[in-house]
Amino acid sequence: MTVLVVLVCLAIGLSSTLLIVKVSAAQQGGAGDARIHDAYEAAFIAGGPGRVVDAALAALHTDGRIVIGGPGIAGVLRPVAQDPVERAVFDVLAAAPHGALHTLRREVMRSPAVQEIGDGLAARGLMLPPGRNTGAAAWGMAQGVICMLAVPFSFVLTFAELFASDGPPVATLLFPVLLTGCVVGFLMANRAGRRVTPAGRNALHAYRSGHGQIHGPAALVALHGVRGLPDRDLRGQLNAAAMPQRGRNQAPYHHSTPDSPYIAPVWCAGSSSGSGCGSSGCGSGSGGSGCGSGSSSGSSCGSSSSSCGSSSSSSCSSSS
Repeated sequence: MTVLVVLVCLAIGLSSTLLIVKVSAAQQGGAGDARIHDAYEAAFIAGGPGRVVDAALAALHTDGRIVIGGPGIAGVLRPVAQDPVERAVFDVLAAAPHGALHTLRREVMRSPAVQEIGDGLAARGLMLPPGRNTGAAAWGMAQGVICMLAVPFSFVLTFAELFASDGPPVATLLFPVLLTGCVVGFLMANRAGRRVTPAGRNALHAYRSGHGQIHGPAALVALHGVRGLPDRDLRGQLNAAAMPQRGRNQAPYHHSTPDSPYIAPVWCAGSSSGSGCGSSGCGSGSGGSGCGSGSSSGSSCGSSSSSCGSSSSSSCSSSS
């Protein structure tokens, strides 16, 4: 019995150590440029693809190039794009002239212009690519669950050994080891689910410090989410477009569709609570979060999306 207890303690200690090393190594930033270059990159880290699109839509609506009105319809007034994300908005509106805002938002999130922002951030070590730490997250969760379920067994074993032997029960070692293994497992599983690296969180903090006084609509959405917009009507429309709707088919996040100019994305938007890609994994923010800052409701990904399949560089990973 003593040998078994010692082996279990050694196994949990080794597993915890390797798990910490694996997750910490994956979260290390790369040697590339660790700065955020524009509001779209800040939006992607803070709230994922959904926030990038919200920032572009807010800018286009505010300066009169598109109009967003009820019930959730967008229309083109001046098709003049100043960057690839805005160009993607006009491309989607041209391909789907009905202008449904939730469809427009979803398709622009899937566009190469938005997806490549995530690729660039990952290449510079500010974010982790989708699926990078999936094995570590599963490992940590399995360790946490197994240790938690084994805690009652450790008490039974301790009492059995106490009455069967005159010496101190070796099984008393099991409880603190199991408790430590449980805590480490769950903590590492949570950390592995975050897509924003420490370098990415530092870069976002630096960007906020240097651009906190900018009041343009794109910057407001990038740094504060849709809730940062002073236009209450626009805020309501964008929030409604990001909300899952009853009966809405989620299949486009698994496959390309005939009426869509793009294929399913690798970087999906995160849940409003922020897992996967947001702060905690993918970022958080009103109207969906994705691969945002380390607090994100991280579950990594789209408030209106579900997990995505993969295909090419713009295929999809996970979402909530």
